[in-house]
Amino acid sequence: MSVETTGNETKNLDRLTPREIVSELDKYIVGQKKAKRAVAVALRNRIRRIKLDPEVREDIAPKNILMIGPTGVGKTEIARRLARLANSPFIKVEATKYTEVGYVGRDVESMIRDLMAAGVQMVKEEMQDQVNAEAEKRAEDALLDLLVPRPGKKSRETKPPGPVIKPMGAFTFNNDNGAGIMGTAIQVGIPLLNKSNEQYEESVAEKTGAPADGDSGGEAFSKNAATEDSTREKFRQWLKEGKLEDKTVEITVNQNPQFPSMEMMGGGFEDLESSLSGIAGIFGGSKKKKLVSVKRAREIIIAEEAEKLIDRDKVSDEARKRVEETGIVFVDEIDKIAIRGDRGGGPDVSREGVQRDILPIVEGARVNTKWGQVDTSHILFIAAGAFNVSKPSDLIPELQGRFPLRVELDSLGKDEFLRILTEPKNALTKQYTDLLGTENIEIEFTPQAVETLAALAAEVNSRLENIGARRLHTIMETLLEELSFDAPDIAPKKVVITEEYVNEKLADLAMDQDLGRYIL
Repeated sequence: MSVETTGNETKNLDRLTPREIVSELDKYIVGQKKAKRAVAVALRNRIRRIKLDPEVREDIAPKNILMIGPTGVGKTEIARRLARLANSPFIKVEATKYTEVGYVGRDVESMIRDLMAAGVQMVKEEMQDQVNAEAEKRAEDALLDLLVPRPGKKSRETKPPGPVIKPMGAFTFNNDNGAGIMGTAIQVGIPLLNKSNEQYEESVAEKTGAPADGDSGGEAFSKNAATEDSTREKFRQWLKEGKLEDKTVEITVNQNPQFPSMEMMGGGFEDLESSLSGIAGIFGGSKKKKLVSVKRAREIIIAEEAEKLIDRDKVSDEARKRVEETGIVFVDEIDKIAIRGDRGGGPDVSREGVQRDILPIVEGARVNTKWGQVDTSHILFIAAGAFNVSKPSDLIPELQGRFPLRVELDSLGKDEFLRILTEPKNALTKQYTDLLGTENIEIEFTPQAVETLAALAAEVNSRLENIGARRLHTIMETLLEELSFDAPDIAPKKVVITEEYVNEKLADLAMDQDLGRYIL
């Protein structure tokens, strides 16, 4: 399969050297050098593969990765950031959500359908950005038709009225056989389609409540076309200046029918929802009139016009190409479906069945989706698990062979927690500073306070279940709970988070032996 890339795209791909990839991941994830290097090389190999001739490219399979490490050490975040970096379709799934064929539950092929849906949405948003200027122009004209409809011209939302039918009374007559036949006389009238100029003036004034203008008066609604155009231009200017944002207009919106979500075995019903949507459209009911502000109407109309301007076939073709060549599936908790050697029977049979169902997807298969068949041969699969009960060798041998790269992630301690609290772009201390800043509360963390928080998180993890960096979330939330609650009442204020402040707020938690009652 050939992949066309423009010069700019190739240049952007070339920029992602393994060293650059690791450097970008370092901005958000602390430590885990081995895992970062492994995913950086895997991504770079995909970039190299795209540059090869098609006949050579087909024989190069992705080197899938198995990450081994406790929860909260960055496995999912590494995969998610990698996908964003490469602008690749990405989904995260949990192996425990799938069941063997024949059991009630999700079939493994649904992960590829979800990935394709993510790819379609990604490509659609990119193409809508390209036509956004034209969509905004069309939306402006449509809003003008709603606010200042031209006499004799149907507005964007108005359907031509049907004939007027009035009953005139019942009658009876006898046919040749002498039998009586009853009927009803009706009057059919054709309504007047065009408004008079007086009705036009009243309609515009009633719909818009237009801003007063000393020069306009009754002349703004003159009968001649030149003055009508002048009026529309005035309203166009008012739209651009935002003077009509709060005015109310009636628009017709496309209403997608809602069907109860269902999972069916066999994967033969991927297009059921779209088929039902089409049937609903045939019988009407797919459109609905709404009274909304001009501001909201603009957003709705821009979305509809952008949808019309893009080529759906081109979207699905590009999305399928991108999914097949650069898609990433992150399969979490794969250790939960591994079979322990000292156990047999029972639920383990189903677990092995899930592994065997996943195997052909990872090896390369064609999966039916509503956008066509997707070849999974070159999708990158990253599996992850804690493996604290089972071992990677408990997976079936065939599946082990499909994850040739294994990296073990390190547990996090005090030093790593200290870095997580301060170094990343999205560090927790920065997040809480920004959050409380919206309430006009300025908080400042002293270095001693941050070090105390890191030490406390490491201590709690050692005494209870080790949940990695997620422990920092519960520690920080407990620390700032009272301040977050009182923030609207005490603002504006500056609060310095010192070591004494930390010890005071978390003293009970640190001393209580049964910390599990309070922290996860």
